[in-house]
Amino acid sequence: MLEQITPLILTYNEAPNIGRALERLAWARDIVVVDSFSNDATLEIVSRFPQARIFQRLFDCLENQWNYALTETGIGTEWVLALDADYIATPELIDEICGLKPTETINGYRAKFAYCVYGRRLRGSAYPPVAVLFRREKAHYRQDGHAHRVVVSGDIADLHSLMLHDDRKSVVRWLSSQSIYQRQEVDKLLAAEAKSMSLPDRIRKQKLFSPLLAFFYCLFVKRGILDGKAGLYYAFQRMIAEGLLSVYLLDEELAREVESERTVSDTSIAFDKS
Repeated sequence: MLEQITPLILTYNEAPNIGRALERLAWARDIVVVDSFSNDATLEIVSRFPQARIFQRLFDCLENQWNYALTETGIGTEWVLALDADYIATPELIDEICGLKPTETINGYRAKFAYCVYGRRLRGSAYPPVAVLFRREKAHYRQDGHAHRVVVSGDIADLHSLMLHDDRKSVVRWLSSQSIYQRQEVDKLLAAEAKSMSLPDRIRKQKLFSPLLAFFYCLFVKRGILDGKAGLYYAFQRMIAEGLLSVYLLDEELAREVESERTVSDTSIAFDKS
């Protein structure tokens, strides 16, 4: 099965991560890396892996970046292993993929994740399963808030082995990224119809409880408290991310109220003059 798979990775200033991700892909004959014009050591690190081909595309959104990677980079295999630069394929996962014998109706496989903080695996996290392995011609990406989703035509099966999520970029970089992500989440939440929203999104839109619930969920429900400093670190990260979302929601609501008051005032003035 492995000879039928091309690993595909997107990068932008991923020097703390990309080397570890590529080391686990030594089995691949061809690796495609689509870079958004990194200005750190990312490309230098990628160039150390002879089977890696580098493409550069100016980033606009994840949907377009991934779809470009799937269709415009000359991938010759039927299957693609789509990875973020901080995804680390475990030996157990690679062995499982090697032994896969997909039926004609199975066009993708979904992996569960073990979340890591500086290499330390947490007992649990809020990170959802992701379809990482799929037939290239049966899939495309679409934007979903700050995230992206691969849409696979056909059945998706579950892998039993874990993928690691181990992002070692700086806290400053994380905060900068979260600020962008949560602004995009606000746009998604405000555009959604209430009846179509999931329960978690309904809670998030209320602003008050989601940061505290995220902290409690990660620390106690997901047993982060048993992971010591790493578990506390992750719980605070999720609380801060949800807190940013609440701040941005309040900012948008307050701005709309001011704009509405200004419109009413301008209308009143115009009426008085008439």
